[in-house]
Amino acid sequence: MSSKHLVDPELLPMFQQMPGFQFTREMLPMVRTAMQSARQAVEIPDSVSVTERQIPGPEGAPSIRVLITQPKAAGRGRPGILHIHGGGYIIGTAEMTIASDVSYAMEFGAVSVSVDYRLSPETAHPGPVEDCYAGLTWLHSHADELGVDPARIAVTGESAGGGLAAATVLLARDRGKLSVRFQHLIFPMLDDRTVTAADPSPLLGEFVWTRESNRFGWAALLGHEPGIANVSPYAAPARAEQLAELPPTFIACGALDLFLEENLEYSRRLIRAGVPTELHIYPGAPHGFMMVANATVSKQFVRDSLASLRTGLGVS
Repeated sequence: MSSKHLVDPELLPMFQQMPGFQFTREMLPMVRTAMQSARQAVEIPDSVSVTERQIPGPEGAPSIRVLITQPKAAGRGRPGILHIHGGGYIIGTAEMTIASDVSYAMEFGAVSVSVDYRLSPETAHPGPVEDCYAGLTWLHSHADELGVDPARIAVTGESAGGGLAAATVLLARDRGKLSVRFQHLIFPMLDDRTVTAADPSPLLGEFVWTRESNRFGWAALLGHEPGIANVSPYAAPARAEQLAELPPTFIACGALDLFLEENLEYSRRLIRAGVPTELHIYPGAPHGFMMVANATVSKQFVRDSLASLRTGLGVS
């Protein structure tokens, strides 16, 4: 069943030209190279700097490349943001987050650290989430150097980056070493069991990230077929049995996104566990809808997203 008639008219022209991806392991290098070539340069304002650094990876693993986006002006007590890019766990780079990170620096003086975590299937779980946790560790340990208040650090991510953000926050809670003030999850990829759902909605996942893509992405991350028993919650955060004592949370998702139902359920469980949770569902919006930046629904998302981070990070 097609969901085309439900797509927001301002979004439809672009999404009609974007069939869902059909991934194979053999084609991944080509897709990654094409993404690098097609990536548009982000205009960096004179008041903002973007620098690249290598930071220590998890024990026994390679160093991790990060991009640091921050105001050039000197400052102390700034909010810090660990940003984790999307790409289904199989594609993407830290550069994907620069546009958002520039806006965070401009809007409320935040310092963002974007993590170039190892991709799957070359690196299966727990490698990617441990890379992200190492990024959070580095942000905390270098907070003074960056002018960041370690009590005002958020973790954010889109799609698979949202799943890794949620998993990183779970790790931080359970290891008890690093504080996170706020988690900001944009259509997060949280639950491998969506692949094997007995009664999936026929209206979700027609555009961009399809059920076939989802199966490939989860199998790549897990190293086996998704949906079986005993999958770690640090791979699929929806598998976590306890969500209490997580930080206040913002979740946003399009109403036509394949991840809609798992995002709704995760939000419900957070609220039931006593976690302050803000949930936004955008009508007529497929996965990645804010790529159509001038659409009314995309502008509303940006307003909601920035407002939530401003509140969550305690920015006056």
